[in-house]
Amino acid sequence: MDYAIIRLGNKQHRVRDGETLVVDRLPAGEGKSFEPDVLLGDAKVTATVVAHERGPKIRIGKYRRRTGYKRHNGFRAATSRVQITLGAAPTRRAAAAPPVAEPKPAAAKPAAEPKPAVAKPAAAKPAAAPKAAEPKAAPAKPPAAPKPKVPAGYDELTIAQLKEAIAGWKKPQIEAALAHEHANAARKGAIAALEAALKEQS
Repeated sequence: MDYAIIRLGNKQHRVRDGETLVVDRLPAGEGKSFEPDVLLGDAKVTATVVAHERGPKIRIGKYRRRTGYKRHNGFRAATSRVQITLGAAPTRRAAAAPPVAEPKPAAAKPAAEPKPAVAKPAAAKPAAAPKAAEPKAAPAKPPAAPKPKVPAGYDELTIAQLKEAIAGWKKPQIEAALAHEHANAARKGAIAALEAALKEQS
């Protein structure tokens, strides 16, 4: 590549060997050399400040009509002339490959002597865990005596019919009827008649 792209004063320039550039004023003095930032290219770039110059004069005029206001100013940009030199591209030395170590021949291992068979002691059998005591069977309960039943047709009896029928009933039948009355109908007249009959039989 016979050119390079450099950066000078926040501007990019495409330069060749021996080329002269006019750029914004540089802080380096006349005759001083420096190396600018190379953005593209492999060559070493050196810039030498030839001279500090001033750009062409620019006239600036201001005018306002009907007021007599007129102003004229001039401006000359501060510049620097730079000589560019492209050096030879630095040669890259090929990294020396590390020497490859030659594999060493494996030493012959002596044949292993057969080991005498050693009888292994028989492993002790774990002691049997004690059996859990079996729960004793609960003693059989004697069969419960049959509960006395309410006389047949009890639910259809009126209180008057109930009072007449109680005279022929036994005590267990009266108690069964009283329990049935408390659990279901809860008729006050029937309960009173049954309780009175129990008192008489007791």
